[in-house]
Amino acid sequence: MGDELHKLIARAEDVLARVEALLPAPAADPEWKKVTAARWRKRNGRGYLQAVAHPNAVALSDLVAIDEQKRAIDQNTRQFIAGFPANNVLLTGARGTGKSSLVKAMLRKYAAKGLRLIEVEKMDLIDLPDIAELIEMRPERFIVFCDDLTFDAGEAGYKALKVMLDGSIAGTSGNVLIYATSNRRHMLPEYFAENLETKHIGDEVHPGESVEEKISLSERFGLWISFYPFGQDDYLAAVGAWLAHFEVPPPASTRDNEARTREALQFAIQRGSRSGRVAWQFARAYAGARRLK
Repeated sequence: MGDELHKLIARAEDVLARVEALLPAPAADPEWKKVTAARWRKRNGRGYLQAVAHPNAVALSDLVAIDEQKRAIDQNTRQFIAGFPANNVLLTGARGTGKSSLVKAMLRKYAAKGLRLIEVEKMDLIDLPDIAELIEMRPERFIVFCDDLTFDAGEAGYKALKVMLDGSIAGTSGNVLIYATSNRRHMLPEYFAENLETKHIGDEVHPGESVEEKISLSERFGLWISFYPFGQDDYLAAVGAWLAHFEVPPPASTRDNEARTREALQFAIQRGSRSGRVAWQFARAYAGARRLK
């Protein structure tokens, strides 16, 4: 019986050796002294950090009409890289107003001081504990960036994010914060029927359990930063900033300036939106067409 067991073990080890030879080698961790950003990726079910050679990080000065939002996130980020207490951040509100760009601008501004960015897709949020374990002993300060988050009730990523923010038996690492963006304040769909669960006790209003559950995720972020639709003046200011970014010279005359303004406004009408993103898209189209001529 002993000989048969030894033969079986030897055979199993031989099979495992052949299978391991077919599998790709584990990806090496990024060289964080040289790399400032990475993405969490999966290969054959195994997660790893993939370095981003050329991060898309805009300058903070390129973002206009969101001065208060810039001040709030900059203050929090400066506290974080200095080793002082700082909060996880949730940026919510109108689309195209600079939520994601503002997070990327923090990387550009503070990378030289040790700030690093790790982008994680919603489907991979269940791997947040593994990501934190990989970087917990590093001297750099890491922002885990989750862009455009929306959940359906009961999703695994929703629960994993809640635990990572404020619910694990293990303490959170001091060198990691989560910055997330969403078009929804509570990142979950809200239904009219849920309002029927609200109870009135005297003059007090008590939300129902469904509403309380949806609030429970967003309230785990210590800093909420809200973004609002651009007015016409804000939109035109953003157009001017992006045209300067693309090195388009100012109009030679009042007539030329009025023509450019009309063109920018017509572009926004066609898109059905006035925002920093639309201003950037117009500036790219305008600058490219001008150079082509």
